[in-house]
Amino acid sequence: MGNCNGLPAEDDHPQAVLKIADEIAGGAQRPPPPRPNDTNVRPSKRTPLSSIGRVLNRPMEDVRSAYTFGRELGRGQFGITYLCTHTETKELLACKSIATRKLQTRDDVDDVRREVQVMHHLTGHRNIVELKGAYEDRNSVNLVMELCEGGELFDRIIAKGHYSERAAATLCREIVTVVHNCHSMGVFHRDLKPENFLFLNSGEDSPLKATDFGLSVFFKPGEVFRDFVGSAYYVAPEVLRHHYGAEADVWSAGVILYILLSGVPPFWAENEQGIFDAVLHGHIDFVSDPWPSISNAAKELVKKMLQADPKERLSAVEILNHPWVREDGDAPDKPIDITVLTRMKQFRAMNKLKKIALKVIAENLSEEEIMGLKEMFKSMDTDNSGTITFEELKAGLPKLGTKLSESEVRQLMEAADVDGNGTIDYIEFITATMHMNRVEKEEHMYKAFEYFDKDKSGYITMEELEQAFRHYNMGDEKTIKEIIAEVDTDHDGRINYEEFVAMMRKGNPEIVPNRRRK
Repeated sequence: MGNCNGLPAEDDHPQAVLKIADEIAGGAQRPPPPRPNDTNVRPSKRTPLSSIGRVLNRPMEDVRSAYTFGRELGRGQFGITYLCTHTETKELLACKSIATRKLQTRDDVDDVRREVQVMHHLTGHRNIVELKGAYEDRNSVNLVMELCEGGELFDRIIAKGHYSERAAATLCREIVTVVHNCHSMGVFHRDLKPENFLFLNSGEDSPLKATDFGLSVFFKPGEVFRDFVGSAYYVAPEVLRHHYGAEADVWSAGVILYILLSGVPPFWAENEQGIFDAVLHGHIDFVSDPWPSISNAAKELVKKMLQADPKERLSAVEILNHPWVREDGDAPDKPIDITVLTRMKQFRAMNKLKKIALKVIAENLSEEEIMGLKEMFKSMDTDNSGTITFEELKAGLPKLGTKLSESEVRQLMEAADVDGNGTIDYIEFITATMHMNRVEKEEHMYKAFEYFDKDKSGYITMEELEQAFRHYNMGDEKTIKEIIAEVDTDHDGRINYEEFVAMMRKGNPEIVPNRRRK
């Protein structure tokens, strides 16, 4: 049956539905452009395996062609996490290897696929473990991630007994920042617990990172879930009643905060059913030690996070604005920005060459890399037309948790509407909201440079820029001259590959250099 909403079908590669794909490739595969004086920025070579993987739905790849595996770091129901080293850069990372033979049902496969999609979607946040790449071979799906050497929050709680209020408030702020980021990006974690937060390093002031998105789902505001998932001590009462929404993440964060302050869970029993009964009963002990010595502000916050009625529970933004959680107790000068909005503002400030280049990159991203943004697009495209109008953008942004004036929405609309037709189509939305680390992938940069370098000379000339800008109805001769003046650092009147790469990487606040290079 045909797909009539202008979006890729669930299992389609985006290129299958993009009209511009043929124009990018010029009707055939072209060799990469020559790049003078450049020997160490070639696309990473992955060893291809012939068949298509049943989990990631793309050609299989051997993760061990790019990484050397070391000792075991931990193990779960489906997989084992290993220390691994990137063979070229020597960067230390972690690799979660999930045995495909253990993925026996369609739901098991869907969960792993969704975990990859969610991690790609949330990439780049300070408090979320970064997914570096996903590979599938004949035996396993391998998720290569940032290495967190400081261990689990759970283990630190056991070692400490409980935290001081100041330290607990700092950790609470980091945990709820994750909840806010997830919810504003349309992700419901569903399994927040101290075992799923890792410290980046062993220092007392180490950042805390959320991990294990195996139960996470994409959601729309107001959506109701009925399946029972989660962990006994942290599960919200409405989950036990099989009628719940994203507010359940706030409950789980409230349970973690109670444990940080007291060292024990608020709902406890000898067995799982007893724990569930205690959760449903809802009595919270603020009498036993150390609660008499804990401030009223801390207790009040815990109570508001553990409200039995999800409608009465604080939202993540309200918690972050609570006096006990706020850094130094001061109210923030400006509202907490949502990630998508920040990215759209950054996109607005870019020159037109970079905007077109990012559009080319967006058109070549895999389904798993953009699934989260696709879901956000669909939730804003309320009439399923395949485009977002000004009215839809104005109505959709507040649902993600942000307030904007009409003129601010208009500015974002104009910035994202690359072809100037008055609406934002699917690829324009991806272009304006994708994480800038996509630019760091060499094959993506290559593809974008190729698009402009029509004669494969290794240079983008003024004529080639004019051709691209004319196609997108984006600029006059003055704009083109300004761009060449800005990007052409050797002043030869054209843009070579190194100059193009420098422009693409310039001013990208989301790209953080790797710290563990040897």
